Amino acid sequence: MATKGKTYDAHAVGRRKTSVARVYMTEGSGKITVNKREFKDYFDKGTNRYVVSQPLNLVKLADKYDININVHGGGTTGQAGAVRLGIARAILKVDPALRSELKAAGFLTRDSRKVERKKYGLKGARAKYQFSKR
Repeated sequence: MATKGKTYDAHAVGRRKTSVARVYMTEGSGKITVNKREFKDYFDKGTNRYVVSQPLNLVKLADKYDININVHGGGTTGQAGAVRLGIARAILKVDPALRSELKAAGFLTRDSRKVERKKYGLKGARAKYQFSKR
């Protein structure tokens, strides 16, 4: 895959809630860059860093590939979930034999939960305005 003159071993897209992450993998030393920032600077919560690194740690590829990620939309937790799915899909393109391992851990399943829309006449999606009998 070629983007702006650079070649990549794998490119994949991950989504979660309203977040979209584009993941580009190249052989390297294990450096992860998110939106041109260091991975640890972008995801400051430890749980989000853990979620992002889960697929790499599972298949023991954390120090074999450099990963460049562009992510937008949603909050940091949704973005972390989108990045995890994107990384798992990119790993599949590099080595399809790892599919069963990633699938068993649930990293290839798109989490389809989104915020339910607000309905007219109600306070939120399901919450109603307080009723007063008198």
